[in-house]
Amino acid sequence: MRIRTLVIRILKQFIGDKRTLALMLLAPLGILFLMSLVFQGDYRPQIAVMDLPAPFTAQLEETGADVYAHDSLQEAEALLAEQELDAILSFQNGVPAILLEGSDPSVNQSVMMSVQAVLQQSGSNGVDLDSAISYLHGSSDMASFDYFGPVLVGFFAFFFVFLISGISFLRERTGGTLERLLASPIRRSEIVFGYIGGFGLFTLLQAALIAWFSVSILDMMMVGSFWYVLLITLLLALTALTLGTLLSAFAQNEFQMIQFIPLVVVPQVFFSGLFNLDSMDAWLRAISYVIPLSYAADALREVMIRGNGFAEIATDLLFLLGFSLVFMTANIFALRKHRKL
Repeated sequence: MRIRTLVIRILKQFIGDKRTLALMLLAPLGILFLMSLVFQGDYRPQIAVMDLPAPFTAQLEETGADVYAHDSLQEAEALLAEQELDAILSFQNGVPAILLEGSDPSVNQSVMMSVQAVLQQSGSNGVDLDSAISYLHGSSDMASFDYFGPVLVGFFAFFFVFLISGISFLRERTGGTLERLLASPIRRSEIVFGYIGGFGLFTLLQAALIAWFSVSILDMMMVGSFWYVLLITLLLALTALTLGTLLSAFAQNEFQMIQFIPLVVVPQVFFSGLFNLDSMDAWLRAISYVIPLSYAADALREVMIRGNGFAEIATDLLFLLGFSLVFMTANIFALRKHRKL
């Protein structure tokens, strides 16, 4: 009898908590559906060919590659540098010459599989492809971790800052500290800037430590300047901090704050570039435009793998700063639900 009473009480508690009920029943379905969309496409390597016979080009397309004929090597190399192409294929004295963009080992492998299949069909099995390959970025020794590493650096900086800042700000509110501040003459904007400044010192330290550990201890590939990596990571941490404090205004306890993880953090993983976005449908790729981590991951790869400078990452940095300002402004308005000043 007492067990049945306890069971009924728990069931009523779950039924009354619509957010928890939706998290348990609908969130897994939504994540699985998202995964099915992300992984349903096959990547088609983008290959530029220079003065190749039409039959060879047709065979290359049959392997699943998108082939583009170019007369100008400079034009093709410019597209390769902008990541519009994955490789440039030409023949010099009957020997293939392959210039790979090189940033993504999995893409490099797709290109080589297509070229190898065509060479086998044409009876050129004896060609040493290793000696025919050159790299715009990276090298044959580049590991998959070097490509995924910049995204992981950004993800862990974002995730822990988001979670810790959100829960910390929530405790300030549930502990009564925020209410006492709202009862004082201090402005809402001053409260937001004060909290972001206080929490920010520790979250930025955490982000800097993650960046240093990845490069110095884990020996992650670092071609560009570490200071740019630090700048990108700090701006991403600021974005996570402002977003975490914003969403904490809509949570009543730590468990409800954790409920935001499937809604906020999981999409960051799928659309940050950890998985190849080019294999997704165009409408699905558009989601990445509102994902802060996608801009940080792109900037980190530009610096760490491709060795580019400020000009190439300026747009990504502006988007990260813009996200932070938007979340910061929304924080100020969110405080109105507690008390109008």
